[in-house]
Amino acid sequence: MLYRFLVISSSKSIFCMSITDQYKTLKEPSEGIYKEKGSKFITYAYPIYTEEEVKPIIDELKKQYYDARHHCFAWQLGTEGDRFRANDDGEPSGTAGKPILGQIRSFELTNLLVVVIRYFGGTKLGTSGLIHAYKEATIDAINNGIIEERTVNDFYQIDFDYGVMNDVMRIMKEENPNITAQDFNLRCSIKWNTRQSEVEKITSRLSKIESVEIEFLHTA
Repeated sequence: MLYRFLVISSSKSIFCMSITDQYKTLKEPSEGIYKEKGSKFITYAYPIYTEEEVKPIIDELKKQYYDARHHCFAWQLGTEGDRFRANDDGEPSGTAGKPILGQIRSFELTNLLVVVIRYFGGTKLGTSGLIHAYKEATIDAINNGIIEERTVNDFYQIDFDYGVMNDVMRIMKEENPNITAQDFNLRCSIKWNTRQSEVEKITSRLSKIESVEIEFLHTA
């Protein structure tokens, strides 16, 4: 089991929680299509990081496919499987959003939004037919994409006196986190990030250096 340890500023307070820092999602947006008895199901799958990304994407698809009867979707975020939503957009309850979400989970994906746009073909598909159609439309979009494994990274900033720069930079070189910004004046700072399973090791070493303050910024 992996654990997350967070050291913030000079108080050196520590927060710990069980985590996993690897997940699978699509490398880039993909599309799919499924047809059944005249109805056409057009699918778009998008890798996302936050819930705030969802509404603009759906709004844009509704503008593009303004004449479609339904714009159903599901999304899931995070590595614990507890942040998700499924929407039937007027289809019978449980026949659209739920099977879309089911396929996201079946492929063991997360940080993913899938939208299925339906053009009604004049023939009702029934409950089982709709579930099958939304499932197959989702599968097609995922199969047309590239699945990749990513890590969950924590982002930090460290501030320290110029006199301990050599000690800090030795740790940075040995642990090799991703450094995104650095400023070396009388009071120096470095912004960096690394996968969550590596955080405790790096922050533990840094916290032992006098004058070093470590601030957690965000997770992505």
